[in-house]
Amino acid sequence: MKLPQIAGTLILGFAAITLFANCQSNGKGAGAKNSSTDTTKKEVAVENTMKPVDHKLYDSLMVKLANGDTTGRWPVKSNVYPLAGAILPFKRVVVYYGNLHSKKMGALGEYAPKEMWQRLNAEIKHWEKADPSTPVQAGLHYIAAVASGTPGKDGKYINRMANKQIDSVLAIAKMRPGTIVFLDLQVALSTIKAELPHIEKYLELPYVHLGIDPEFSMKDGTLPGKKIGTYDAADVNYVTQYLADMVKKYNLPPKIFVVHRFTKKMVTNYKNIKLRPEVQIVMHMDGWGEPDLKLGTYRHFIQGEPVQFTGFKLFYKNDLKKAPNRLMTPEELLKLKPKPIYIQYQ
Repeated sequence: MKLPQIAGTLILGFAAITLFANCQSNGKGAGAKNSSTDTTKKEVAVENTMKPVDHKLYDSLMVKLANGDTTGRWPVKSNVYPLAGAILPFKRVVVYYGNLHSKKMGALGEYAPKEMWQRLNAEIKHWEKADPSTPVQAGLHYIAAVASGTPGKDGKYINRMANKQIDSVLAIAKMRPGTIVFLDLQVALSTIKAELPHIEKYLELPYVHLGIDPEFSMKDGTLPGKKIGTYDAADVNYVTQYLADMVKKYNLPPKIFVVHRFTKKMVTNYKNIKLRPEVQIVMHMDGWGEPDLKLGTYRHFIQGEPVQFTGFKLFYKNDLKKAPNRLMTPEELLKLKPKPIYIQYQ
């Protein structure tokens, strides 16, 4: 692993932490009632009448994603068939990532909603042209809990976005009907077990999914941004069981669960990660840099440690810092083995 990959990502972490250094954690806001989501929650009570997944089609699409892999790792042999309504591998998810409080944390937040959608729609068209056989599912990936530079009232160095902020993202998503939303958690000195309840009412919605960022999971008490954090397979399994219970309770389609990764220690004991019909796990290549560096990260930590599905992040600014000073194209990413089925732009 080359040092620039690690250093570059830490710089991003420091930027996020500096941004929220003067903000306090908003635990009360995260748990308060809100009329827009209370109304929307009625949607989850409707019986799931979607057709069961076609197993033969699913298998063929997984082979297609493996893209001729000769390592024997892909498609994943321990894979399970998802419940009705599954998005993956039937569609490729293409999202913008960010936070509404910052123009520096990603395209979602950098641009006003109308311009943001113009830009994201253009990326979606690029993917549709590059891979016409795979429909694109549009999405917004919102950082709902941000690692902070100050301890906050609870001493956890975490800034939880208020409900009104999350509601704003849901409203922006509805500007393009059918858009899905991911809520991302940077737990800092808190834990994933403690943070999930803060966004539970949103996860009850059929179009809201989850992301977690091991970079800011500081289990040893180190302040976020000082070094790269970690999750273990046990943490991932806790989350998937949590989501599976919710899917069964509210009769939801499967949840997509994105786990960011760009180093080996960010996710330990990957072979112990359990797959469930209610959850679709995406191991997401989250490092920035020149194409060769990004490809190496993907090869070592995503392709080389298979879980279920794969993702790839593209940084509009940081990927351009070194020669050849350009973003990788959909055509290039479609040559990967396996092909990423989740694409994130920051």
